[in-house]
Amino acid sequence: MWQRSVCVGLLALALGYLCLLGPELPHSALRHLSASLLGGLRRARSLEGRMVAAWQAAIAFPLCVFLLSSSVNACVDVVLSGVKLLEALGLEPGDGKNHAVLNSGQDLKEAFAHFMEKGAAAERFFSDAESFHHIAQTASKYPGAQLYVGGNAALIGQKLAANPDLKILLCGPVGPKLHELLDDNVVVPPESMQERDEFHLILEYQAGEEWGQVRAPNANRFIFSHDLSNGALNMLEVFVSSLDEFQPDLVVLSGLHMMEGQSKEVRQRRLMEAVASISDIPTDIPIHLELASMTDQDFMSNIMHQQVFPLVNSIGLNEQELLFLTQSASGPHASLASWTGVPDVGVVSDILFWILKEHGKTADRASDLTRIHFHTLAYHILVTVDGYWGNQVAAVAAGARAAGTQACATETIDTSKVFLKAPLEFVTSQAEAPSKISLNPDEPVVHWHREGISFHFTPVLVCRDPVRTVGLGDAISAEGLLYSEAYPQ
Repeated sequence: MWQRSVCVGLLALALGYLCLLGPELPHSALRHLSASLLGGLRRARSLEGRMVAAWQAAIAFPLCVFLLSSSVNACVDVVLSGVKLLEALGLEPGDGKNHAVLNSGQDLKEAFAHFMEKGAAAERFFSDAESFHHIAQTASKYPGAQLYVGGNAALIGQKLAANPDLKILLCGPVGPKLHELLDDNVVVPPESMQERDEFHLILEYQAGEEWGQVRAPNANRFIFSHDLSNGALNMLEVFVSSLDEFQPDLVVLSGLHMMEGQSKEVRQRRLMEAVASISDIPTDIPIHLELASMTDQDFMSNIMHQQVFPLVNSIGLNEQELLFLTQSASGPHASLASWTGVPDVGVVSDILFWILKEHGKTADRASDLTRIHFHTLAYHILVTVDGYWGNQVAAVAAGARAAGTQACATETIDTSKVFLKAPLEFVTSQAEAPSKISLNPDEPVVHWHREGISFHFTPVLVCRDPVRTVGLGDAISAEGLLYSEAYPQ
């Protein structure tokens, strides 16, 4: 890399010398030399640097910005090293095994090892309150443990609140510590305040980190909690009743995954009540639903088919949630057990297309769903039904920029700390005649179209040594929403 920089520098000096001392040199020769210099400068800039410059040029606020936002679901995240916590608990490394619900320390260590080996994010409910309290006490007292705002919707609200022009209404179980951590632009109604915080434990691991025979292919986190308040969506009715006074331009919902800790009977009853409350939100307010890790396919199928999907305008999700969703509803590529490496763009595109075609808004379907923001470590895809959303290039680019800055904890993307992991070539479908796309770093947002649905793809610059992985998907969704424009219907 330094040799290339030296060569370009020498070329620049040579051109300057010729212009100064050789005025009789033909203009055509000078033009040729100038073009060579500019080409050399473009080639000298790193591929990552070219992408960052292109994103910066593309990111612009839409004509109509969401001035207010609302959200529900909140907690305090205790973030620390997963391996160090398990060692502090006296849990020995062993074989990984997936558990839908954690009932013991043994289940915890097996589930952690299972997802650490895959490098995949996951979230689980811990059923034993006493055991969880003991683990949480150990975690919060461990040197280096950090406390942050938690809960998908609270994280999105906190990210949006960094914009001084926005006011955020947060309804969720807000205890004293969480209230202290929230941005001043976040408004909490008195009915949402409670005496105790809900804690979620975030066990992080780094790329290449080892625990026994397990080695993480990339950095990620495993989340677990014994959260009954968020699991019962206790504050949803408070949230909806507050909208008349707050008058938001956007509603952000999350926390449906937390309901898996309830019995099936309680969960089904509460889901029906939640659907009734969401139906009361005025139809001119866009609703974004942020999904999270789930394990019950019947519950996911209910949410998708006849419960929540038709009521929301937008969905945010990652690769684990996308695959689980298609498996739950026997969608395209449902036989795929898990992702291997970077999720195939064509497979992801097929599933996203199917969601909007089968469950999105059409002329003869009573559904409001018109937008999906898919985010994975290596790339993002923003998919929209034509005629309902604008400024998608800026929105997906802003999401990618957020991923590169938050993971590395930098104000701007530091190209020395990130690398490109997305494929430079891919096909847009694995189910039908695809288009083949070659990525141009100077135009990193790629667009294609399929039966009235638009796809906007951009790679992500992955942080080499991430400072914090939790909340990254929420920050991405928040930025994408901030730069999106919902057309009035």
